[in-house]
Amino acid sequence: MLRPATERPSPRLVRPLLVLLALVAWGTAGFAWIEGLSAIDALYLTAVTVSTVGYGDVVPVTPAGRLFTVVLILVGVGTGLYLLTALAEIVIEGRLADLLGRKAMVRDLSRLERHVVVCGFGRFGRAVAGELMAAGERLVVIDTDPEVEPVLRNLGVPHVIGSGLSDEVLEQAGIGRARALVVATGSDSDNVFITLSARERNPALHIHARAESEAGLRRLRLAGAQQVVSAYQIGGVRMAAAIVRPAVVDFVELSSGGGSPDGVGLEEVRTAATTTLAGRSLREIEADQPGLRIVAVQQADTALRIAPDMGTIIAGGDLLVAFGDRRSLDVLAALAAAAPRG
Repeated sequence: MLRPATERPSPRLVRPLLVLLALVAWGTAGFAWIEGLSAIDALYLTAVTVSTVGYGDVVPVTPAGRLFTVVLILVGVGTGLYLLTALAEIVIEGRLADLLGRKAMVRDLSRLERHVVVCGFGRFGRAVAGELMAAGERLVVIDTDPEVEPVLRNLGVPHVIGSGLSDEVLEQAGIGRARALVVATGSDSDNVFITLSARERNPALHIHARAESEAGLRRLRLAGAQQVVSAYQIGGVRMAAAIVRPAVVDFVELSSGGGSPDGVGLEEVRTAATTTLAGRSLREIEADQPGLRIVAVQQADTALRIAPDMGTIIAGGDLLVAFGDRRSLDVLAALAAAAPRG
């Protein structure tokens, strides 16, 4: 679960407060001993002295008490001014940092391209955002609740506080430059409207939407969402599959990295236009990486081929779907992106 970081009091504020408390205790003890005052009168005299109020109803009468008062005033006024300065700095710097942070985020949002917009930061949206962050995706979150802003700020996630129903909010999130949109609000009607608005501004956008009802599933597809999911439907199917086909479910969980102690995963890798893998067969690639199995290939404009022939020759721009340990998958991704030498 995504949680904001715990904030601690500023040391610049704690230190002068401790000094001030020590000063009050010292002044109270001093007046009680030198002037023979009660604890209450000594505390009262210390407070009016340090605060420079000086009502005159309780005053030091001995030479030693007056000298002690001079020292207390000099130390107390200095400490008080330091405390007020620290408070002012914290307030001003906090507001300034917040202002600069917002301006920096707006600037960063204007530069983002090929990012993912997550509209709705409830339980479903947080789960999606967490997985995207773990995968290293750049994302922007839209939510109407101002209380999620500190969480998003602490996570370092660019965000827009507002409704995805607003054209202005979608524009601030860079919907025209985004590559994908996750519509995850709790309202089917809002999700349909957001899908229509986003599709109008970015016809090439891949839209993934959440539906709460059968009617919502149908209408979101009609609105232009390429993928529509129902959390209740997926949960039900997953539970039934765990009963009927437990081994298959275990394999899928291993493929997605869930509960895998060895970091086994299922990944897709797109080869660069000029790649070190060009001209090599799937058999050769797997021989170099024993912990890797290529389970599907898509070449040029052909459909995705499951369990491809191991003699298939790879070219630039091909899509490989591979299953294996994390190290082998990382090596495959590096080779696919690397240009041949010479």
